[in-house]
Amino acid sequence: MDAINKRVGKRILVAGGAGFIGSHLCDALLADGNRVICVDSFLTGARSNIAPLENHPDFQLIQHDICAQLKINEPLDEIYNLACAASPPRYQADPIHTMMTCVVGTNNLLALARKHGARFLQASTSEVYGDPETHPQPEDYLGHVNCTGPRACYDEGKRAAEALCFDYLRLGQVDARVARIFNTYGPRMQADDGRIVSNFINQALQSEPLTIYGTGRQTRSFCHVSDMVAGLIALMGVMPNPKAPVNLGNPGEFTVSELAALVRKMVPGAGTLVRRPMPQDDPRRRRPDIRRAKKLLKWQPHISLPEGLEDTIAWFRLSEDKPGRKRRAWATETA
Repeated sequence: MDAINKRVGKRILVAGGAGFIGSHLCDALLADGNRVICVDSFLTGARSNIAPLENHPDFQLIQHDICAQLKINEPLDEIYNLACAASPPRYQADPIHTMMTCVVGTNNLLALARKHGARFLQASTSEVYGDPETHPQPEDYLGHVNCTGPRACYDEGKRAAEALCFDYLRLGQVDARVARIFNTYGPRMQADDGRIVSNFINQALQSEPLTIYGTGRQTRSFCHVSDMVAGLIALMGVMPNPKAPVNLGNPGEFTVSELAALVRKMVPGAGTLVRRPMPQDDPRRRRPDIRRAKKLLKWQPHISLPEGLEDTIAWFRLSEDKPGRKRRAWATETA
């Protein structure tokens, strides 16, 4: 009976599977009885994220950069592509590699999906909307992106990756789906990744001042990673193919100052606030229109920001004394 049950599960490749969202996705897919092949270059992913899975009989780890072609010598049913640095300091550190990961890497994985007849999901981003002039952002909004600025390697790279996915889909070569992921937070965020939630929590736990860039009136919408993973799995499984991007995020909108106040309330001893100049091309407002996800996927987030921050802060507390832990808060807060 066990052997029969094993054959029911899908064979799924997760590129970027050792990353923040990717590792949670691996957990969920394994819990559902699937075989998971995690592919990661470890340029930004962390081995510790998937260490508990390495002895799982249905888990395999391949260290590989998707900018190089990948061969898998077994059938594949699904491929999730989450393989790209997602925080501004990380993707700006090597912008050419970021662009190539989005374009060459995505093309390599789409070719792999075509070869195996596998369904494909591309993790795109709300950054394709740039500094939006439409609010909230629906999927048919074409964006307001600076194609030559310091964020362009990621913003335009993801836009190009979406174009590749829909070209493969229109040509009938790959059943490709595109998720536009909005700000996501939760356990396993890296303390030094430059994202606003990790910056604030990291600074608060160290009793340092919380750094606000600009006026603090710019807004973000924060989705807990468990809700995000549920949305990704729902998009991969929905039939028929939506044949259009789908926003995944929490439509609850908070100013940066409101988030700082909430973190300070939840972390006794947190420092005061300090202000720094706004980074170039920093979006002023960010909120997803998720009507498409609600209609097509029957999905919406359920975890409130205070509830999600509670388990995120708890994770940071438990991990803050681990050897090699980096404490730096990068000079950005947008991701």
